[in-house]
Amino acid sequence: MKTTNRILRAGTMLATALVMTLGVATSAKADTTLTVWDWKSGDPTTAPYFEKVKTDFEAAHPGVTVKFVMQPHDQYYTLLGTAIAASQGPDVVLVHGGSQAKERIAAFSKLDDKIADIKTRVAGWDEFAGPDGSAYAVPISIQGLAVYYNKELYKKAGLDPEATPKSWAELEAICAKLKAAGTTCFALGNKEGFGADFFYSAAAANALTAEQQAAWTAGDLKWSSPEIKAIVQKWVDTQKDGWYAEGANSTAKFMDEYQSFERGENANTIGLLSDVAHWKEFDEFLEPQNVGVFVMPPVTASVNDKLRMPLAGGIGYAVTKFSPNQDLAVELAKSFTATPAMQVFFEAAGAVPSDTAVDTSKVESPSAKIVLGSLSDGAPLLHNNTSTAETEEWHRQSQMLFTGETTVDKAVARLDEVQAQAKKK
Repeated sequence: MKTTNRILRAGTMLATALVMTLGVATSAKADTTLTVWDWKSGDPTTAPYFEKVKTDFEAAHPGVTVKFVMQPHDQYYTLLGTAIAASQGPDVVLVHGGSQAKERIAAFSKLDDKIADIKTRVAGWDEFAGPDGSAYAVPISIQGLAVYYNKELYKKAGLDPEATPKSWAELEAICAKLKAAGTTCFALGNKEGFGADFFYSAAAANALTAEQQAAWTAGDLKWSSPEIKAIVQKWVDTQKDGWYAEGANSTAKFMDEYQSFERGENANTIGLLSDVAHWKEFDEFLEPQNVGVFVMPPVTASVNDKLRMPLAGGIGYAVTKFSPNQDLAVELAKSFTATPAMQVFFEAAGAVPSDTAVDTSKVESPSAKIVLGSLSDGAPLLHNNTSTAETEEWHRQSQMLFTGETTVDKAVARLDEVQAQAKKK
């Protein structure tokens, strides 16, 4: 009897092996779980997209379960760093494009030979590339910065709601008129330093030449350079000129700043293009006809013939080198860009998808049309190409500049030191 059972088990194992070899290439061994870390899957706005990815992937890969683990955004990279150090945890991880992805590529699998089928359809790869140009994450969105404004508040201040500023002087004049009418010019949350990130990236997009942008990325354009120092100075000046409500350093950018804008407490806010703090969200609170959008002008003369929206690859999925399910994990990372799922991402969350095949032609939002029309001719997103060490120091210095604990000269000098240290690593 024992011999018979062993023979039956051997036969079953052989049959299973044949099915896996000759049959369903997309199948996996039973009870395989792929764990995905992110900070978005639990958001009701983006939930339909993640559910679509999970349902379609599990249907195409019998025996595989996709498990989303949503981590707190403010602790995300600390938790990810712990997982990487221990070489265990998630199979697939969501990362921001730029420095947050590039400084961790040693822990991610190179994808070059596995993405040929999606490479030309998907945009945003540069923000997830290593020094040799190889891809280390699959971009799922295009992200950028825009100034959204409340047309009703512009009208009440005697401003033409369709006349957007093309120079810093024109923006200053708008803020002065709004202030005279008793309206705060800009919503601002800088509790974590994110408001300062958005400010200098938005102000720098049309202020730096391509050569200067490249020098910044390489760590060769200093914070004390005239171009960057001028932006830091305006950060201080705009506060002194009363552009913001009091308490910016104790106000969270996500989502206190944006909720303040949605309540009509201020006329402008520097928001995102994609899936949060963006046109779709503001349309729902202020009504589409009352939401305007423009590119923040540079503090000096623009280096471009027209103001270009700062944008780049937004967020993307990387496969950890320690994942025991490499091939499946890569397929899952790629599945986030499947056109049917990307269509849901756009329609449900207003995300600007990395998939260029997504149909955006039916969108009716006036501000969305401006955003979508800007995608073919964008400017670099400066804070994407700032080292994480500099970013952390800029957060600290930006808050100290607002409280008067430091000066612009001292702040940029300290940031130069951090930049030099980061470049050596």
